[in-house]
Amino acid sequence: MKNIHRIAAFILAFLICTSFVTSQTATPVSIEGHRGARGYLPENTIQSFIMALELGADTLELDVVISKDRKVVVSHEPWFSSVISLDPNGRRIERSKERENNIFLMTYAEIRKWDVGSLGNPAFPEQKQIKAYKPLLSEVFKDVDKFTKSRKLPLARYNIEIKVETDGDGKFQPPPAEFAALVLKEIKKAKMDSRVKVQSFDVRALQEVRKLDTSMKVALLVGNKDGIEKSIERLGFIPDSYSPHFSYLDKATIKFCRENGIKLVPWTVNEIADMEKMKAFGPDGIITDYPDRAVKVFRK
Repeated sequence: MKNIHRIAAFILAFLICTSFVTSQTATPVSIEGHRGARGYLPENTIQSFIMALELGADTLELDVVISKDRKVVVSHEPWFSSVISLDPNGRRIERSKERENNIFLMTYAEIRKWDVGSLGNPAFPEQKQIKAYKPLLSEVFKDVDKFTKSRKLPLARYNIEIKVETDGDGKFQPPPAEFAALVLKEIKKAKMDSRVKVQSFDVRALQEVRKLDTSMKVALLVGNKDGIEKSIERLGFIPDSYSPHFSYLDKATIKFCRENGIKLVPWTVNEIADMEKMKAFGPDGIITDYPDRAVKVFRK
């Protein structure tokens, strides 16, 4: 009889353990490489995106702007930053004049001639300096898929941010409706619908995406302390994901997201100690410049 009880206890313990492990591994935290692996290679470049995947990211977070000839260009700013850019003649840009190098007023052929990697980035001392250019979104889709297939890796997912400058319509970007339509066109052309979510701080951009395609996943980026309810009220609908700066994450935000089926993906978490704090909140994803650090914390 004692043996029977021991066996029963063992089976029960095994089932509980199995259930726990399954619950922990069924929906692993998504690791999103912020502008690729910006901590190690120049941001928003194909080299950086590939490294992010090599370091364990499953999603590539990137930014897009629009060129004069209406190409969707991968870039954080709609101009060439004085911090990371060299002009076609290899010269640095004065910070006071960087906005004069407006991508929205350049053709992609002109944009391609600029070097955005050789200077590196002083904010990221481990970043390797390499010659690089701002790629097209379509080029990223193509080259990254080629890489993952050659390495027999899972296909990458994408978190694409529509970059909008305040009062920049017609100056640094097209109107929201046109901007959203151009981005969605590239996504659909590449047949990436199921592997993409579109994010923005600008609610107008997300509203236009939702009008054009109700099935496209959208994420609301937030960089203020207004709280989740006010932020979503401005948006006008429940987004698929909510992405606040990690310092704004609290129990009220977690509760609202869980009650409304919203995925929670804080940005941009780079320090191990901060990642450990985020892990305690149980996010659905994490955006980081250092995917390898996130792997150490969230893939234990």
